[in-house]
Amino acid sequence: MDVSVADKEFSDEYILDDIERKIIYATQAGLPLVTRPYDAIAEQLGIPMKEVVSRLRTMLQRGVIRRIAAVPNHYVLGYKGNGMTVWDVPDEKITELGQQVGKLDFVSHCYHRPRILPDWPYNLFAMVHAHNREDAMLLVMQIAALLGDNDHGHDVLFSQRILKKTGVRL
Repeated sequence: MDVSVADKEFSDEYILDDIERKIIYATQAGLPLVTRPYDAIAEQLGIPMKEVVSRLRTMLQRGVIRRIAAVPNHYVLGYKGNGMTVWDVPDEKITELGQQVGKLDFVSHCYHRPRILPDWPYNLFAMVHAHNREDAMLLVMQIAALLGDNDHGHDVLFSQRILKKTGVRL
């Protein structure tokens, strides 16, 4: 599990207290791989488990940390056809279309990004995972079919290797 610290400077409203800082240090390399990771963190820090959970929830709400999520290594799991698909879709439909694409079981994350015209017309990004590139291209065709006439162009940027699997470190 990955606890990612938000990529931003902390303003006065984001000053971490001593316990929050200790929780981030204890989790920034990932949650312990045990049945009850929050109990393990609480024991390590000498505070109640409910306080660990409450403080993590508060830091999420404040934007101090971005997410708490499983971060699999797709290559180790046999998924070698990993590609970031990029789509040019109508801006006024980006939320609706993004939600539809994001619900597909082969899309691990989907988000809106600004276009950088004239060189980069794409505003919808969706990461697809398959065992090989050929299978990934079949998945891309499924997204294209879902988008229909809203697909004004797309491309696939295939992963060559994993560059980062951790959050920001304190």
